[in-house]
Amino acid sequence: MTAATSKYADFENLREQAVALRREGLSRRQIRDRLHVDNNDILNRLLEGEPPPEWTKRPNAKDDLRDRARELRLQGWTYDRIQVELGCSKSSISLWVRDLPKPERKRTHEEASEIARRGWEPTMRRREENRRSVKRAAAEEIGAMSERELFLLGVGLYWAEGTKDKPHARRERVTFVNSDPGMIRVFTAWLDLLGVEPERRRYYVMIHETADTGSAERYWGDLVGVAPSEFGKTTVKRHNPRTNRKNVNAEYHGCLAIQILGSADLYRRIEGAWYGIVGAATALDHENRT
Repeated sequence: MTAATSKYADFENLREQAVALRREGLSRRQIRDRLHVDNNDILNRLLEGEPPPEWTKRPNAKDDLRDRARELRLQGWTYDRIQVELGCSKSSISLWVRDLPKPERKRTHEEASEIARRGWEPTMRRREENRRSVKRAAAEEIGAMSERELFLLGVGLYWAEGTKDKPHARRERVTFVNSDPGMIRVFTAWLDLLGVEPERRRYYVMIHETADTGSAERYWGDLVGVAPSEFGKTTVKRHNPRTNRKNVNAEYHGCLAIQILGSADLYRRIEGAWYGIVGAATALDHENRT
């Protein structure tokens, strides 16, 4: 038997001594030093079932907060008010007061919502004014646009929103579809810049069946300066009742499709220009990194 083993051979006698010392109020460290027990596992077994003396227990820093949270909850405070008052998390508050009855609701849900809305109104007004201010400043920074800038913008605009040729489906024709009147204005200005004659432009409305088709045709006709009677056949999309559509108000006018006749060469110019833009941007990025 080794010395380390013989040291703990009379375990029961050693346990009696450890328990006695524990009940006298000694800490684990004091018992360990008194009995020369260096193995924590052995020490745990010797003191198994014996609670530590009160003086060794560390006070919980949140005890006061918990007591205060319970006091406020009994006064009818909500989690939000308690959180603001005490600066602790809602999850902690919920854990501390979960056995207490919920405060009686003093306002209806509608009244509470109205109070919350009024409280948010100043903040929302500030946010809206800031939003408009940023947009105004950004718009003013643009200033006048050169023909080159418009050309580059139009190429990027088309490559993002226009139809494109695919190896499995040759479509070398220019067709642009969008619901944003601003996008349509920029695209038609771009067509004017490129000298695409009005007689080569064909217009089509694409819209959901639940919308006012006639109103949409008049809207787009006024925007591009073309009588609705000169438009191609309108494409009506059937409504899926399971879809919760948001674009159902009077501002919804569907999409306008602009197709250019005999546009294979124009399409190739657009595609080539786009690749030129990508190459130039990549080269600029490389220069900035070196």
